[in-house]
Amino acid sequence: MFRVVTIAREYGSGGGRIAQLLADHLGWKLLDRCLIEKIAKAAQVDPAIAAQYDERLDPWFNRLAKSFGELSGYLPGAHPEFFDADVMASLTQQVIKEAAEMGNGVIVGRGSQCILQPRSDTFHVFVYAPLAEKLRRVRPRRPELTETEAVNFLNAQDHERAAYVRRYYNQDWSNRHLYHLMVCSSLGERAAVSTILSATGLGLEELFSDDRGRHG
Repeated sequence: MFRVVTIAREYGSGGGRIAQLLADHLGWKLLDRCLIEKIAKAAQVDPAIAAQYDERLDPWFNRLAKSFGELSGYLPGAHPEFFDADVMASLTQQVIKEAAEMGNGVIVGRGSQCILQPRSDTFHVFVYAPLAEKLRRVRPRRPELTETEAVNFLNAQDHERAAYVRRYYNQDWSNRHLYHLMVCSSLGERAAVSTILSATGLGLEELFSDDRGRHG
């Protein structure tokens, strides 16, 4: 029996919304944006600072400065408690593992498909979408972008997520072997949720019962 579902997603695919609908249907907890708040509280930093490192790497200069500090033993302004992408990733792993132990959770991104790969009670999903579908979703969020700029923006976001997984887990983010299911969100949110439920065997009776109530 699966107790946890992880959902990796292309930017603009609607994977976050699908995760929310899945969690709502199952009555499970959703670990997505709230993860940032949990980590910020644990690290005693502003949530806005934690959000800057969410599924992201440090800029090249920051990584270089940090490496230099470790080698030289001294870097002005640096200290062990300095909050950066490495600290964020480490705390993210802890929170995700704790959430998995509790069970009944849907976890969005953040390398959770890698962190929880050894667990037999965790089902891994990758949500993707055609470019036109992703552009339709991203346009209202970034209306100032031209179509070419929007495409570049989408590609940059996915590249950053892939780089995050590669750096911290040495895995290819799009590797199908990390997932039990890869689903195209152009099928529709409800169809995507139904597909996940069918594959996991979770909550199907309630889902079909709802359908009979509406259409019977």
